[in-house]
Amino acid sequence: MEDSSGKESSATRATYLSLRDMILTGALPAGEKLKIEQLRKLLDTGASPVREALSLLTSDMLVERIDQRGFRAASASLANFKEILTLRCSLEDMALRQSIARASSDWEEALVLAHHRMKRAAGTPEFEERHKDFHMALLNNAESPILQRYCSQLYDLNIRYRYLAAGGAGYQRRDIATEHEEILEAAVRQDGEAATAALLNHYRVTGDYLAPLLTDL
Repeated sequence: MEDSSGKESSATRATYLSLRDMILTGALPAGEKLKIEQLRKLLDTGASPVREALSLLTSDMLVERIDQRGFRAASASLANFKEILTLRCSLEDMALRQSIARASSDWEEALVLAHHRMKRAAGTPEFEERHKDFHMALLNNAESPILQRYCSQLYDLNIRYRYLAAGGAGYQRRDIATEHEEILEAAVRQDGEAATAALLNHYRVTGDYLAPLLTDL
């Protein structure tokens, strides 16, 4: 039988994941005030798990405190997006080079498997999770857990902007699958220069597409 603290922990975790997904996908729009009572009813949970989840999301930079007790979904701006893109390029360049420098057969197999699962999930609700798994697998061989944590957080912050600009024309004409293949192939053959160049180009092409759509934020 699960004790009360375990139940509260599970409720907080479930609430955190639900709110995180709603903020990333724009179901809770950027800058919207997050009222605990409304969220409690929406998620059919208690006020305490909602409050704790919002505090955790504040640490993730997905929620902002607006006064001593209030919260809102993190605001969005073109300047913020550009900062996220710049940091991703700098930190992931470093992390991927470290991963490749320490390349092993186990890392290569995990990377190929993550890529396979991402391809298989294309067009399904699982794709976003599998997509992140692939990008993090590229970096997971770096012996730098703090660096990897920042890269993971920046990935999540970037997702929000992709959803904000999802209605723009032309994005789906990109051959993103080929871009991923190029990154994978360069990483597997342990070509650090080619792998990082392909990865940063992948991000910057996305940035070039999204930036004009974010000018009104």
